[in-house]
Amino acid sequence: MRKYEEGQSRVLTQVVCNKCGRQLKVENGYLKEGCFFGDAVFGYFSRRDGSACHFDLCEDCFDELLAQFAVPAEEEDSTELL
Repeated sequence: MRKYEEGQSRVLTQVVCNKCGRQLKVENGYLKEGCFFGDAVFGYFSRRDGSACHFDLCEDCFDELLAQFAVPAEEEDSTELL
């Protein structure tokens, strides 16, 4: 869950893991630790037709989620880091 400062600039002020509730480190409008942002928009032929869902997971909760997969996620090294 992300919170932004009111106003024109929309500066990030807070990020909370939606699974465990831990507040992640934010400094000067920048997230300073690993975080997975989930963003799903459901269209036709789904049970959630016309809805959108947004959430954040800290790295620990993301790792727990990956460990539950019946089919492992594909992972690869990335040379471009954000």
